[in-house]
Amino acid sequence: MSLDELVDVYWQDIAPKRYRDGFDEDRDVPTYNWLTEHGYSGIAYALREHHDLTPKQFFVAIVGLEDEESEGWEWNVDHDATVNALEAYLTSIETRGGRAESTVETHRTRLAKWVRTYRELHGADALLEPLSELDQQPREIERCLAVLDVFDEELSTDRSKLEYLHVARAWYAFVKRRKYAKYNPLAEAGEEFGWEASEPDPKALSALQVRRIYSEVDSPEAELLVVALAGWGLRPSEVAALHVEQVALESEDPHLSFGDGERKNGPGEVTLLYGVDVVADRIDALTDRETWNGYLFPSRSSSTGHVSASTIRRRFKQLADSAGVVVDGETPTPKMGRRFWYSAYQEAVGEVLEGLEGVAEDQGSSSTEVVLRNYLSREQERKARRRRMYEKLETAFGQ
Repeated sequence: MSLDELVDVYWQDIAPKRYRDGFDEDRDVPTYNWLTEHGYSGIAYALREHHDLTPKQFFVAIVGLEDEESEGWEWNVDHDATVNALEAYLTSIETRGGRAESTVETHRTRLAKWVRTYRELHGADALLEPLSELDQQPREIERCLAVLDVFDEELSTDRSKLEYLHVARAWYAFVKRRKYAKYNPLAEAGEEFGWEASEPDPKALSALQVRRIYSEVDSPEAELLVVALAGWGLRPSEVAALHVEQVALESEDPHLSFGDGERKNGPGEVTLLYGVDVVADRIDALTDRETWNGYLFPSRSSSTGHVSASTIRRRFKQLADSAGVVVDGETPTPKMGRRFWYSAYQEAVGEVLEGLEGVAEDQGSSSTEVVLRNYLSREQERKARRRRMYEKLETAFGQ
């Protein structure tokens, strides 16, 4: 999962359990033992392997929970007036606004991301300077909208996007009230995007529901569509644009390759633990076409050469309708298939760690994660994780 998807896991799944256990879910950082006891040990692995973070760093710096041992904060901004305005805003919402300290730190984290993204896009971190002259307003509005465009691509839910917009807009409103600025470049920015605050939390399909949908496929194309969404965890846009050059089936590690700009999470590979025969059969069938353009879901009527993401969504929902699968009274969407993959993967990692509990006890290790890191090779760990995940996919897709 991306960091924003892991943040969603915290607020949607972990935080309610923390509250029921008597913790302050907005302030108290979960321990590794607590995460393990409640089935979230896989998060520590994901953070270490894919984001170079410890759980504590994630919960404090990314989620925004309180860290009583933290010392100061570096904005990494080379403009004193902007730093002073950022700190003055945080002090104001805490002392005059009565915000909890954890809320203040959440605002700090989101403002830091705003400043960092602005600097990366525009090569400047003196955010106050363009706000002093009204004739710069149109250009500065465009700069700020460009930052929101990045958030629109990077953040996983409308709710997350709106939360970042709310904090940044509140800071600009503050500096305008204090007369450090003559205008708020984000005053009407919400009108530019179709973000919905009431966006429901994404649900995950169960293995049985995936199996029922898969049983409705009536063509190699439909079979590949369901496998790509729920068996590989791809987004509809990624499925629509799949190209034969991305597919590597000859190696010992079959996978899909994504270049820079092809995937929200950045360049990388998606391992094909299941469905290699499905994509191979699809490629064989398409190769016989004289006019094939290399896309696994080609379209003659589209300027891109492949079907649209909306077509993938529509076809998936049609299969779900035929299977009679319903989630919360609604026809499931491809996002729920993707959520199935992530849920299954998290369970697989957790089961691998649970299997090491005896080893940890015999070695006197403080946790199974220590055993995983110090006593198993990367290849052993990888094989164990994939074996568990394959079993879960076999349950959903096996004949």
